[in-house]
Amino acid sequence: MITVTNTINASIEKVWKFWTTPEHITKWNNASPDWHSPFAENDLTVEKRFRYTMAAKDGSMSFDFEGTYTNIEKYAVIEYILDDDRKVQISFEKTKNGTKIIESFDPENENTLELQKNGWQAILDNFKKYVEQ
Repeated sequence: MITVTNTINASIEKVWKFWTTPEHITKWNNASPDWHSPFAENDLTVEKRFRYTMAAKDGSMSFDFEGTYTNIEKYAVIEYILDDDRKVQISFEKTKNGTKIIESFDPENENTLELQKNGWQAILDNFKKYVEQ
């Protein structure tokens, strides 16, 4: 598993809302300024699904990031299985500095572990920037 973390200077309730609501997801779910998420749908219920379209702003490529929820504990844990059978776990913890997010995921076989970790960390860093603005 690969793990990325960040601490967001915001309440756990705000962090949870911004992490799980499609109108917010489309504003932070990208690893670099030349990408965006023009579409997001999310049914935050065990055995239900989410789908986010991630696309290059120049229109050169896009893909859907999607999976099925396996465990949800409000303000604490979200777990899901991606459509390629990789598992993801996200933990939310209250701290004196805000809310710590710990995101762990099974790597895929196409890109290096370092590239995958850096990409997921960049998205998490973008989430922090969006929530704190």
